[in-house]
Amino acid sequence: MRTGRTARAGQYVALLAYLVFLAFPFLWLISTAFKPPRELGSLHPTWIPRDPTLANFRQAFDEQPLLHAALNSLIAALGAALVAVLLATPMAYVMARHRTRLTRAATGWVVVSQAFPLVLVIIPLFLVLKNLRLINSMAGLIMVYVVWALPFALWMLVGYVRAVPPELEEAAAVDGAGRLRTLVSVTAPLLAPGIVATAMFAFVTAWNEFFFALVLLKTPEKQTLPVILTHFIGAEGVADLGPLAAAAFLATLPSLVVFALIQRRITGGMLTGAVKN
Repeated sequence: MRTGRTARAGQYVALLAYLVFLAFPFLWLISTAFKPPRELGSLHPTWIPRDPTLANFRQAFDEQPLLHAALNSLIAALGAALVAVLLATPMAYVMARHRTRLTRAATGWVVVSQAFPLVLVIIPLFLVLKNLRLINSMAGLIMVYVVWALPFALWMLVGYVRAVPPELEEAAAVDGAGRLRTLVSVTAPLLAPGIVATAMFAFVTAWNEFFFALVLLKTPEKQTLPVILTHFIGAEGVADLGPLAAAAFLATLPSLVVFALIQRRITGGMLTGAVKN
């Protein structure tokens, strides 16, 4: 019994240390965003600003078009999430319900593709988009985000589809429903937690993405929020720390709000009692 209590206490300590490790950068970012310049340059930094100010936020909005960049990021993230879910849902259904050599090979390729570094694919993507005349366009950026998010979205949704009892689809087939009607009316509603989780993943990935947006978007009016944040760093590599922290804090809020709104649906058990014995 003592061994079990010791092990449980060790788990709680490890979990607490992990939470502190995750929360420290965000808490320090918030503290920095509200510090005046004299505290930012202090040799003895403090957690809580002695004289909190909103000057960093005003300066950030005055120096860079944060609202316009946030709108660009929102368009790209929502577009990528919507298209990725619309494509991944029927594809995942086929891969989960028809287990052939081809679908097993496709599943393996989905897993392997996640190991590819961004640098490896940026040149082919750039050339393809150049031939399609989609460089420096939101449509081209959304296309890239969809391609990048689709493998993981498929991997997530395949597991959710396999958790749906096949008996429900067999009952729908007996009632005369076709494959498409079964997917839309029977399977898709039960996949709501998986679809929401997949859409959240695609949205957050696109919202925070920097490398593709930096390479593909040339004009300032089309740049996304992560790219605009780099403008707070001077030519000599010296960062305007206060406004940068304020802008970075604002950039993290949408991801936190989205997760807070839908996290209950991700863990909801929608299949409980779906099958009648």
